[in-house]
Amino acid sequence: MSNDISRRTFIAGNAIGVIGSSIAPFGALAQTPRTGSDFSRVKALVFDTFGTVVDWRSSVSEQVRELAARKGLTIDAVKFADTWRSGYQPAMNRVRTGELPWTKLDDLHRLILNKLLVDFGLTGRLSQSEVDGLNHAWHRLRPWPDAVSGLTRLKKKFIIAPLSNGNIALMTDLAKFAGLPWDCILGAELVRHYKPDREVYQSAADFLNLKVDEVSMVAAHLGDLTAAKGVGLRTAFVTRPLEFGPDGKPDLQPNASVDVAARDFNDLASKLGA
Repeated sequence: MSNDISRRTFIAGNAIGVIGSSIAPFGALAQTPRTGSDFSRVKALVFDTFGTVVDWRSSVSEQVRELAARKGLTIDAVKFADTWRSGYQPAMNRVRTGELPWTKLDDLHRLILNKLLVDFGLTGRLSQSEVDGLNHAWHRLRPWPDAVSGLTRLKKKFIIAPLSNGNIALMTDLAKFAGLPWDCILGAELVRHYKPDREVYQSAADFLNLKVDEVSMVAAHLGDLTAAKGVGLRTAFVTRPLEFGPDGKPDLQPNASVDVAARDFNDLASKLGA
């Protein structure tokens, strides 16, 4: 992507984008290969959002449960949320392989939801407006308890922005709902690629007119960090032990792609001097 194209895209993107417990054993985080001192050049932190910043699982399942209660329906709300999320990567792969043209995440969520309504025996039992509202459950996700306070601290030292597969409208609504203090919104829709495509990570530097090693990806998912590292970004790993529920298997220990690891966003802010 040329600098001219990047600047034009940034201007267009910013016009719509700017908006102004129990922890598993964690000892290995003190032995990560690099420390906060390697972040002396970093000017911007970009964040995975679903699971890293917000608690999608309990938020979506709660909204499903509330809808079921209003309608007098019996739905396993947690299973519904988990099944919906499990369709996320396969749906994006259909775009990556060209089976689908570029399709924003709201519309992919709707494709998955349409199948779920059949699989859970809900066909014809919800109105069109109720289905539309349910699809927007992803616009109404609660932040993890440390997210807003930690982001607020980090914002004092760094540019902060999501780098999510969520589309701009979704991410804007989510920021307003959850009180996320982003400086701007970056992500997949601006380059019409989904993570882990390298174009998404490169775009964070391009849109902010920074070098790749002046940007750090922050995520709870090692696959995201490994892909970002491959493009040249710095990386920060934050654990979210309960993302997939008490019986889930989240990433809990850093791998070689991680420059700095932290328990939560406030711990990250402390490690980065914010």
